[in-house]
Amino acid sequence: MSLSDCDCSTYIPFQQTGFFSKMMCDYIEKSDNTAPFYNNFPDIEGFSKQIAEKEKSYTKQQRNTLVTVLKDQYKRISISESVAFNLKLLEKENTYTVTTGHQLNLFTGPLYFLYKIISAINLAEELSNQFPEYNFVPVYWMATEDHDFDEINYFNFEGRKVQWNSDQTGGVGRFSTAGLNDVFNAFKELTGSSKRATYLQELFKEGYLAHDNLADATRFIANELFKAYGLLIIDADDTRLKREFSPIIKRELLEQVSHKAVSKTNKILEKDYNIQVNPREINLFYLKDTIRERIVFEDNKFKVHNTDIYFTEITIIEELKNYPERFSPNVIMRPLYQEVILPNLCYIGGGGELAYWMQLKEYFKVVAIPFPILLLRNSVQVVKEKQYKKLEKLSISLTELFQKQNDLLASKVTENSEATFDFFTQKKVLERQFDELRVLASKTDASFIGAVNAQEKKQLKGLDNLKKRLLRAEKRNQADLVTRIKDLQNEILPNQSLEERQRNFSEHYLEYGDDFIPILKQQLKPLELAFYVLVK
Repeated sequence: MSLSDCDCSTYIPFQQTGFFSKMMCDYIEKSDNTAPFYNNFPDIEGFSKQIAEKEKSYTKQQRNTLVTVLKDQYKRISISESVAFNLKLLEKENTYTVTTGHQLNLFTGPLYFLYKIISAINLAEELSNQFPEYNFVPVYWMATEDHDFDEINYFNFEGRKVQWNSDQTGGVGRFSTAGLNDVFNAFKELTGSSKRATYLQELFKEGYLAHDNLADATRFIANELFKAYGLLIIDADDTRLKREFSPIIKRELLEQVSHKAVSKTNKILEKDYNIQVNPREINLFYLKDTIRERIVFEDNKFKVHNTDIYFTEITIIEELKNYPERFSPNVIMRPLYQEVILPNLCYIGGGGELAYWMQLKEYFKVVAIPFPILLLRNSVQVVKEKQYKKLEKLSISLTELFQKQNDLLASKVTENSEATFDFFTQKKVLERQFDELRVLASKTDASFIGAVNAQEKKQLKGLDNLKKRLLRAEKRNQADLVTRIKDLQNEILPNQSLEERQRNFSEHYLEYGDDFIPILKQQLKPLELAFYVLVK
């Protein structure tokens, strides 16, 4: 059966999966609680407003610098007609970008790498249809300056961890790919010798063994997967781009602007939501050779943490002037860097990413840069045809599939039980009876109300305990059903998590080949703001 044969696929609300935070659910629902933390909403009206804002702030000089850098970076790989077309489009003043970013995970890392990029590609196409007087191109921002190597040095394949061990330090984009031959051999052994396996092996080999550093290798692989759709890939670890950002870097060093603005936002945000990141007084790293360490201000000096390097105010400004590439934004400032150098309208990310972006709106306001639209990327759960048939036999809907396992088991065991007892109705009966007792107590002796409340609590707890005991007994009686449900849900949702956070795209490519990315592109709708279940 091909990917496109089944019509069982469906969108379900993000809220019903149980895997998205309160903040993201509130954002999708346009809750008043989230309103202060974003600018324009990701709908057609919002994009119309965003275009007008960005048009006023993005200069011809910024655009020329960006295009020059991108053209230089694309000299390192073969360029498709679609990519060349979008590079040319980017020269025009009426061209805007929609951007997603991702770490340089080994062999793309988790599946959602694909979903992020497809969201950007499809959004650019949709906006082009909605606003024919403008041009829109999708951009993948490579997080080349990150130094969290342990987060990116592996991917999972069929439950096994394929890992690259290296003691290199500094920005990961600059890491040498030496040593990845061993990883390639391990991956080759796992994938076998089929035609599809050979394609994956060649992709890995041409990416990592034919390029000297991780940034170039990642660019090659992303380009190979998405060049047909005109995806532009940028490495912002570039002197020319950093020079465009240097006025803001200077202000950060001298005034600690981001710390003040984000701290102010956090005090408001934490009343309703969890804080994702806390700002430092200076939200910059010093990046040189194999060093990427925090810049701190101590004893009237700018010091590079964990080194002997330090600057006075005069010498650090001179360093910035001469070597802007040595100043690397952290998680607080990186989003601003992106919006300064790109003619960008929208950032597409996962729930955790958008949560920390929402801490930054005030900061953007202070430095007078338009805050982009935030779009929750497409999420996908792939359910195989055989798995779907098993779900049907077990009377489990695609929405129920995402319930916590204990809740799902309780629901299905109760449905399948011959001995039925409606605990919900009984609970309501008890609550009604105690409501009547409270009324009676208030008319006779109000001091009895406390005793009534205590007795109600005791009775309801007893009823709940009976429910749990009955459920345990039913699970024993229906052990085969319990095992089948557990095994199936664990198979679809590895580690009781979304597969997009666990599996690598290579698993699905081995089974579905070249159809996998095109069908995702065909089906995913970025402005739908819902979770997609692909039955194949």
